[in-house]
Amino acid sequence: MKIEIRSHFDSSVRFTAEADSLKVAVEMAVRTRADLGGADLRGADLRGANLRGADLGGADLGGANLRGA
Repeated sequence: MKIEIRSHFDSSVRFTAEADSLKVAVEMAVRTRADLGGADLRGADLRGANLRGADLGGADLGGANLRGA
């Protein structure tokens, strides 16, 4: 399915991916060094996601599950 990661500031698209889940889309964005600064990731289930090297400055992670990420 097509997943769009949007900015929480203005709803602009930060990254788009064909993925099975938001977690997979975020990992794809990180691997390609996409700028996720300001991303709206509220409530995202990112348990165990590989976020090494991610730029999440200004991202809204309210309620996100980052256990083991």
